[in-house]
Amino acid sequence: MKASRSRSLLASTLAGAGMFALVLPVAHAVPSYARQTGMACSTCHTVFPELTPFGREFKLNGYVLDNMKQIKGITVERTETMSLNQIPPLSLMAQISYNHTSQAVPDTTNPLAHAQAGEADFPQQVSFFYAGKIADGLGAFMQLTYSGPGDHFGIDNTDIRYARHFSLAAAPDSELIAGLTLNNNPTVQDAWNTTQAWGYPFSGSAVVPIPMTSTKLDSGAGGIGQNAVGLGGYVWYEHSIYGELTLYTGQKVGGTHPLDSSQTPLMRGVNPYWRLAYERRWDQNSFEVGTFGIRAAIHPSIVVVPATPDTVDTSTTPPTVVPGTPAQMLPLSGPTDKYTDYGLDAQYQFITDDHQLSALATYIHENQSLDASFKFGAAANSSDSLNTEKLGINYYYRRKIGGSVGFFNTTGSTDTGLYGAAPVTGSASGSPSSRGYVFELNYLPFLNTKLQLQYVAYSRFNGGSSNYDGSGRSASDNNTLYVLAWFNF
Repeated sequence: MKASRSRSLLASTLAGAGMFALVLPVAHAVPSYARQTGMACSTCHTVFPELTPFGREFKLNGYVLDNMKQIKGITVERTETMSLNQIPPLSLMAQISYNHTSQAVPDTTNPLAHAQAGEADFPQQVSFFYAGKIADGLGAFMQLTYSGPGDHFGIDNTDIRYARHFSLAAAPDSELIAGLTLNNNPTVQDAWNTTQAWGYPFSGSAVVPIPMTSTKLDSGAGGIGQNAVGLGGYVWYEHSIYGELTLYTGQKVGGTHPLDSSQTPLMRGVNPYWRLAYERRWDQNSFEVGTFGIRAAIHPSIVVVPATPDTVDTSTTPPTVVPGTPAQMLPLSGPTDKYTDYGLDAQYQFITDDHQLSALATYIHENQSLDASFKFGAAANSSDSLNTEKLGINYYYRRKIGGSVGFFNTTGSTDTGLYGAAPVTGSASGSPSSRGYVFELNYLPFLNTKLQLQYVAYSRFNGGSSNYDGSGRSASDNNTLYVLAWFNF
């Protein structure tokens, strides 16, 4: 029986990629993979972290392609029990940034003063990766991150997957990859750069004001990432049709365990995430169009019994302190808010040795059934909706110098209970509407080093263009200049 077209295509692709690697300096996106495969990161990435078609194949095949000596275990029946890279596929990422807003935010403790308008973060972020093969067919992308502004370590994006090749009985020359993914962030397993985990813009400030809400499958406030764990299955047919169903449940790293009401917001039960995509490739071009979504039930953070302060009983000698009581949160056995997100996305790439062009588009509509928030007075409406729109165009010349232009827009139901007024972070109108543009210039002196200049300009922020928070702040006051040095090694 002749070998599947899958293996022959992968072999020919690898041969071409190997020749390509010979004429480029060795550099790395997540350098673990470069060390494992022996290829420069330009094989799998246009400019990190955006994937090329070959990079998508590498990911969907389980991160297991390697060019390293293996430590193997074989039984007396000649069954392989272990195939492990001799050198662990480890790497490090570091980000150092400077951030400056048009107008400083109010000081948190002195109402007559302002905080700094500019801030340097050294580091903004440091991440350690295990990224590569675990065994035949089994690989992982595991990220442990230190946040400079937060001064803490935490488990970041993680995707462990197992993949195998099959041929359909009705079409023996066809190629089908079927796999399993175990991950902690809906969309971290995605192979395109239109969804939240790896979507545009690929980096941004960690310390400046951002819009107060977003759809659950969008980045920013209110996301699910790292507070979930999911197990799912996927298929990749003929390098063109992708389908996935992953079931998520809630988790919290740190805090009180077993989980209780102090650990909200938290997903309850089983929450399905789905993904369908079609990709067509021709010459140096590829085009993808797809849909994705999630149905999530979430326990919100709602105080049902307010805290009472300590008091002093002066009727006793000497006076005694009567302890107050802590706030009581909505129990995890109580009602939940339910969110249903429906997303559409598209991505186009043109990739040659000299030119790398990408265009990305994402739209998400979210229906909210606020059973818990409305019942306990945290929302003015029993149901709301949100919409996310994102567009981005990136261009690079020889992966050395380039830039991008992006647009983002969030609209939704006005809800004065859910989106209340507060200085800087609130909405005086109760509207979640935010809109703006992203402009970037990037220079890569080496393929694993990116120097970035980014400017984010807001025309609306949390429902308004002027005095959006009720304290006199304008949307443009949150415009941000962001300078980043990004190293992978």
